[in-house]
Amino acid sequence: MHTDEVYFRDTAHGLLSWAVATLVTAAILLGVVSSAVGAATQASATLASGAAVAGTAAAASAGRVGADGTGPTAYLVDSLFRKEPSTSAPAPVADSAASDAVRLPLAEVTRIFVNASGAASLPPQDLRYLGQMVSQRTGLQPADAERRVADTYAALQTSMTNAKTAAAEAADKARKAGIQASLWLFIALLSGAFAASFTATIGGRERDA
Repeated sequence: MHTDEVYFRDTAHGLLSWAVATLVTAAILLGVVSSAVGAATQASATLASGAAVAGTAAAASAGRVGADGTGPTAYLVDSLFRKEPSTSAPAPVADSAASDAVRLPLAEVTRIFVNASGAASLPPQDLRYLGQMVSQRTGLQPADAERRVADTYAALQTSMTNAKTAAAEAADKARKAGIQASLWLFIALLSGAFAASFTATIGGRERDA
């Protein structure tokens, strides 16, 4: 047989061996990844179900006490009704601090903020309404109360914008990491094919020697 044909057949044999080994490895990895994804999906479904139940319970509790006490807006909404140390606020409805906290319309304020979410500022009617509410609770002047409401809403929008920016940056990093991983995987596969073909020709020389 001609030397060139022997070299070609040995090279093809090495390339075929690499392809079979790659397919077997891919099948094994696919099975492992499928099992991991299935387990992760089941865990996510369980967590989502638990979160839904917890969210329903929290919503029911919020309907009873007038505040959910959690979420990204909770702290900002609470800050609306802080009484300044130098402010002579009106006497609370009840002597108990817990009863006074229960009567704070935190859930209503949260719903107003969420409804206006994304807008540059609160609608004028909502701003006036919340300003009157904060003024009655804290003893601030109506203008100061409206300014506090506007500042709190602006802080909420800034927080949401920062969260979206962080999420976009994380997604961009993940995309770049995926591109780099794909590139290196291609280089590894190409190197494997070359090594398999080259070593097959070496084996062919040893066979014919």
